[in-house]
Amino acid sequence: MAVCSFCKSTLVRDGESLRRIGQSAELFDDHSPLTLGARGQYQGEAFTLIGRLQLAYKDDEGEEGRWTEWHALFDNGRSGSLSEDNGAYVFGFGLPPPAPTLPDLLQPAVGTALFVAQQPWVLSSRVQVHVHAAQGELSCVPDLQAIYPVVELRNTAGEVLSVELQASAPALSLGRSVQLAELKLSGLPDAKQPSEAKLKAKGIECPSCGTALAPTLDNTQSIVCSSCKAVVDISKGLGGDLAFYRQDNSLEPLIPLGRIGRLKVGGTVQTWQVVGYQERCDEPSGSDDEQTFWREYLLYNRMAGFVFLVDAEDGWSLVRTVTGVPSVKGDKLNFKGTDYKKRYTYTAKTTYVLGEFYWPVRKNQRSINTDYTGHSNGVALMLNSEQTGSEITWSAGEALTAKEVMAAFRMAPDQLGAMRRDAGLLSNINWADWMGTLFWIVLILVFLIIVTRCSDDCSDIRDTYGESSTEYQQCRSYHSSGSGHGGSSGGSYGGYSSGGSHK
Repeated sequence: MAVCSFCKSTLVRDGESLRRIGQSAELFDDHSPLTLGARGQYQGEAFTLIGRLQLAYKDDEGEEGRWTEWHALFDNGRSGSLSEDNGAYVFGFGLPPPAPTLPDLLQPAVGTALFVAQQPWVLSSRVQVHVHAAQGELSCVPDLQAIYPVVELRNTAGEVLSVELQASAPALSLGRSVQLAELKLSGLPDAKQPSEAKLKAKGIECPSCGTALAPTLDNTQSIVCSSCKAVVDISKGLGGDLAFYRQDNSLEPLIPLGRIGRLKVGGTVQTWQVVGYQERCDEPSGSDDEQTFWREYLLYNRMAGFVFLVDAEDGWSLVRTVTGVPSVKGDKLNFKGTDYKKRYTYTAKTTYVLGEFYWPVRKNQRSINTDYTGHSNGVALMLNSEQTGSEITWSAGEALTAKEVMAAFRMAPDQLGAMRRDAGLLSNINWADWMGTLFWIVLILVFLIIVTRCSDDCSDIRDTYGESSTEYQQCRSYHSSGSGHGGSSGGSYGGYSSGGSHK
């Protein structure tokens, strides 16, 4: 199938003939870094991006969104799909027939463990999908009118099994996470990392106050007006009336929007730009529960995708969504060889946002979260599952110190007080120095106790009869007169005059 770039006619090749089956809708502007004609390599084989589908969905709770699938044609004739996946990408390939026997995928709740072809999977998302628009050449003829369920299952090997439950027959695709930098892409428009200055972009007016908005982020679906702080939904494109909601001003981010820093992510030091900021809190389950607040910075690298820099009361952490799911190991989880223990389950609510986001931001958006913690080589690690609507997303990260964050984003030393958190304070302590100091403090205290007890010649009588007893007072009087051994004649102890009595 192909779509005419001029009139949007949809043409289907049947043998040597072409027939027109309709007209494609206008593409929504997704600001993708990819483009038709781009060349790359995957697993040693060269490919060209020759087409794309833009898909719109609605989940079980009515939340809407969109994503894009690019048709990659390999030089050896094989076709694949490069699809968006929570701010990253998945390279997938259709499974050849016969399709494996599928369990019921429409009734189980997300998070349910299922078996497909004798392999364990976890049901991670389920949405109702329709094709919004198409461009270029495709290897199949999508139904431009139908609405059908798409279910995603993920496993501990980091794979994604996508199942399109169309009326004719289920279509299955198996994919793995991939970063654009790994694909050695060429022919991309403006593939440079953005500067801290605003990039040139298609401008739109804020529907709340009329201020010009200029989305600069690839895959932007929500943008916040810099003037009135209204949150504008552009997930359906930039034309027509844009949905928005107003929000009250809140705290300014400690790390300014647009600031560029260098952080180690996935073993590689890369350049990241702060493109979004959100304030979140949990919703206490009871009146006695204490409410906690934290802040998240959305960081972006054009070829590496997105990561989150989390500022919580127990410290800083760098977190990224993962494609697979952890395995269950007794009462713990295991992910990439590390065991994690459950800490909290809570409902999180987004209360304030700034900047741009790759998902549609809703007012008071809520999710059900569960946090897990682990350690590897002395580094504190964390896992998080977040359920929004009919999708569960897993993220993995590790702790950072406040000084590491400040160094990465070139922040002034006088900001350390504002950046430091409880975990940061502990992590910055030089425990070797403190243990030495603690040793001397304990030694001096023990010495003082011994000297105090030994300097009192009547201590045995005091311990036997009590400090207020006649026996003890008589003993004290006898020794203070200088008649006993060890009496003092007006010497000093500890820099104080003894006054003729023991201290």
